[in-house]
Amino acid sequence: MKKMIIGCLGLALALSSCVSQKKYAELEAKQKETQDLLNSATVKLNTCLEEKATNDARLQTLEEQNAFLKANNQELINNMGNLTTLTAKGAENLEKSLESLKEKDLTIRKLQDAVTRRDSVNLALVQSLKGVLGNLDDEDIEISVEKGVVFVSISDKLLFSSGSYNVTNAAKNVLGKVAQVVNNKPDFEFMVEGHTDNVPYRSGVLLDNWDLSAKRATSVVRILQNDFGVDPARMTAAGRSYYVPLASNDTAANRAKNRRTRIVVLPKLDQFYSMIEEGMEDPAINN
Repeated sequence: MKKMIIGCLGLALALSSCVSQKKYAELEAKQKETQDLLNSATVKLNTCLEEKATNDARLQTLEEQNAFLKANNQELINNMGNLTTLTAKGAENLEKSLESLKEKDLTIRKLQDAVTRRDSVNLALVQSLKGVLGNLDDEDIEISVEKGVVFVSISDKLLFSSGSYNVTNAAKNVLGKVAQVVNNKPDFEFMVEGHTDNVPYRSGVLLDNWDLSAKRATSVVRILQNDFGVDPARMTAAGRSYYVPLASNDTAANRAKNRRTRIVVLPKLDQFYSMIEEGMEDPAINN
């Protein structure tokens, strides 16, 4: 009996030991599975944390770029405003410059028109003088135009005797022809210049070549006024002595060239200004 009880207890212990080992194995398997899940979750968590850190860094970069772009955009807007202002000022300045150029061009054209008309009048004057004096020797009288001024140069031998300031009778014929032309051109004034060579003048009451050249000029002016009715208000008498020679005074021929009386014909200044004013009113120019 006793042996039977002991056997039963042993069998119960054996069975109890067998059930506990199985449960243990199951628990151990579950624990391993749980650990694997934990490990997997930990890996995923770390991955998520890394991605979060990366995304946070990208977000910060994007926010910085966005802030930079906003500031840059504002700067561009400000620059566009400044550029618009500058462009408006530039357009205004350009318009003023163009207007100024137009005014200058108009002024130049008006002056050119006045000069052209002056030259036309001078040409007509030269043709008139050559017409009335054309039969004279070129060595005795020369007509030229220099820088818009008409010059009539008459040799000393045609006008005066040697060392004299009295106009010869033959010369009065020449002066009469000159007077005929200038009397028909009331818009011109002229100056009579006396020129000598460098041989000192020592005879008579005159002091020197200055006196001689001036006396010869006034003698011509008196003839034009008294004999041929030229308005004295249009004339000027001037003595130049020997200081404006045509050639060097080293030969007799050159000294003869330098002894001359020159009539300088030029338009009245107010007449020339009238030409300019008329040009300003000319529709062909103003249009």
